[in-house]
Amino acid sequence: MSGEILSNEEMRRADAMAVAAGIPSFTLMTNAGRAVADVIVSRYPSCRVAVLCGPGNNGGDGFVTARLLSEHGFDVLVASGDAQKGDAAEAARAWHGARGPLAPAALDGADLIVDALFGTGLSRPPDDAYRALIEAVIHAHVPVVAIDIPSGVDGDSGEVRGIAAQADITVTFFRLKPAHLLLPGRDLCGEILLADIGIPEAACVDVRLFENSPALWGTSYPWPRAEGHKYARGHCLVLSGPAHATGAARLSARGALRIGAGLVSVAAPKDAVAINAAHLTAIMVKPFDGADGLTSLLSDRRLNAVIAGPGLGVNQHARALVEQVLASGAGAVLDADALTSFQDDPQTLFVKIRHPVVMTPHDGEFERIFPGVQESAVSKVEAARAAALRANAVILLKGNDTVIAAPDGRAAINANAPATLATAGAGDVLAGFIGGLMAQGMPAFEAACAGAWLHGDAAGRFGPGLIAEDLPEILPESLSGLRDRLVTPRNT
Repeated sequence: MSGEILSNEEMRRADAMAVAAGIPSFTLMTNAGRAVADVIVSRYPSCRVAVLCGPGNNGGDGFVTARLLSEHGFDVLVASGDAQKGDAAEAARAWHGARGPLAPAALDGADLIVDALFGTGLSRPPDDAYRALIEAVIHAHVPVVAIDIPSGVDGDSGEVRGIAAQADITVTFFRLKPAHLLLPGRDLCGEILLADIGIPEAACVDVRLFENSPALWGTSYPWPRAEGHKYARGHCLVLSGPAHATGAARLSARGALRIGAGLVSVAAPKDAVAINAAHLTAIMVKPFDGADGLTSLLSDRRLNAVIAGPGLGVNQHARALVEQVLASGAGAVLDADALTSFQDDPQTLFVKIRHPVVMTPHDGEFERIFPGVQESAVSKVEAARAAALRANAVILLKGNDTVIAAPDGRAAINANAPATLATAGAGDVLAGFIGGLMAQGMPAFEAACAGAWLHGDAAGRFGPGLIAEDLPEILPESLSGLRDRLVTPRNT
């Protein structure tokens, strides 16, 4: 499967497997340095280049890059410190050009900087000497090309360890690392280019983390069948809040309908029936009275997916409704108030989950029902995984670097969400997309991943000025693009 993301340790194992398969480790280093040099030669005219080489293999990649740039006519200075070892030492011996110490003065007069200090090898904040050098890189105001990961960024979490360089281009190898997609690392990488350095595909073994894209879930996307009908495409029910808080449910319902659910209904308490009915046409309104009334509605097994939370209210009434949803056997999307209503006793919520559930918290809601998990986890990915295991549900932890995690350990990082999605109601539409896909029979993890990707794609297509109401209306363009992108769409 394409789109795998490798942790630092998984990348080290891939390197080792390549060597065990007969590919010399120095060949991998040479290929890495060549890939970086090729990018620079293709992007920049011949100029003065400072290549900053750390003591490890990242520094060895830098020495190879320096040698090849010099052969292309670049004026190269290599700044290095501690004596290299192994393959890096061999690469250093092959460099016969100018050298200098690893100090800010190495950047004087440079038109371009190659950052080959740490890569994925950083395990602690840089010491004072390296910190001063990274500060000099930040203030040099010239292009920076980072090898693998900008120095100072943790490869597994994307967090900054004290200080980090800002790259214009980052060239990485074989597979992306978490830091290339998780913030703030993703922003510090600049343009990310993935290079093939000869590691066999077979070295990518038992990977459980992926970049969210159609390559991950496209084969399970529920395209309409020629012989199908609306009843075969599921019936999604969205719980409305009281009369003063109905808009969020309608946004979710519109998202569910637009993404292809055969039927969508809004379940409205009596005081909210009229206002919902006045705003809805293709979406039906189903009155209900309290938890018992909702139970009666859900006894109709054709209502196979339920969205609860948008505008629902934070109170015991909302808790009772959510409990009835979970008891019904329908697939469920729990968002916003459906989660916060359980903040005093989240375990009460978790033990009732026996059927497919997707939870869609933002950071604040996540902290309320999974207190301390983000703080103790090494990364956003691991926090979402821990929460998914605890709740026995798919967790979609929202943000510009949304993470989706399943209880079985699978996880995906979504990186296509533009900043314009930070607008009221966008999360309600996302819940609708996911619920609509679940109504059509898409498994919970895949539905959450597909919903998040299409949400970001639609926002990107619309551009500036986006409001939540625009997302369902631009979605057909995203679906057409998805259909064109998939080689063999299912059910067509």
